[in-house]
Amino acid sequence: MKQKRIIVLLFVLGLVLPSFAWGPKGHRIVAEVAYNHMSKKAIKQVDAILGTHGMIMWVNWPDEIKSDTVYPYSFNWHFQNLDGGLSDSAVVATMTDYPKEGGKLWRAVDSLQVELKRDRYNHDALVFFIHLIGDTYCPMHLAHADDRGGNKIKLMWFGAPTNLHRIWDENLIDSRGFSYTEYAKFLNDRFDKAHKNKPLPSRAEDAVVTYHIVEAIYAYQTLNDTNTYHYIYRFKNDMEWQLYEAGLRLASLLNEIYK
Repeated sequence: MKQKRIIVLLFVLGLVLPSFAWGPKGHRIVAEVAYNHMSKKAIKQVDAILGTHGMIMWVNWPDEIKSDTVYPYSFNWHFQNLDGGLSDSAVVATMTDYPKEGGKLWRAVDSLQVELKRDRYNHDALVFFIHLIGDTYCPMHLAHADDRGGNKIKLMWFGAPTNLHRIWDENLIDSRGFSYTEYAKFLNDRFDKAHKNKPLPSRAEDAVVTYHIVEAIYAYQTLNDTNTYHYIYRFKNDMEWQLYEAGLRLASLLNEIYK
């Protein structure tokens, strides 16, 4: 019955186009950061549904099954294309007045949250929710439609061909040489003290921050700087903050659902 409910939910959302997400390591980093900031009650309930540390093990499943005929409608859960030059208020408006085309990320997250509040034991809804919260913090998932979120922008990374989307999904993360557990610990050690006792920004505020990073990424392309080290130095801190903030957001939402 739970599988039928999630399939119905996917059909209602009417999702049809493919995309890619933070790479497997990035999603595991987000899930691991979240796991370390969840309440004991939330951890106990999520572990009961997914297995001990199951959210880390399951987090990449929504990417793995995008070609499965059982879940064809989930293809464009993973992104929300946004035009360049939007005002902050225009970005925020897309989170409630969902754009008709160019991805369904905002709609999917909101619908899954409603479903989990109705049935907190819905395994598939929980896994999709965990994954897609991470996607909302990956800058190239709020990028432009004409280049497919940077997929059409071909670049070189230390002499090897890549594209702008893959740089943000995988290349930047892999450049640090950490495992996902090492990276999550590094991010917690780096940011937890500064974040302590500060309220978590709203989802809208975080969306604006992410969009500003998107604009900076596109602006950097106009410089035609092909030095990979320069790129890492310019955007490493932005990328690490997005991973950490995604983990905090996910923990906060799961704590609320599984209180």
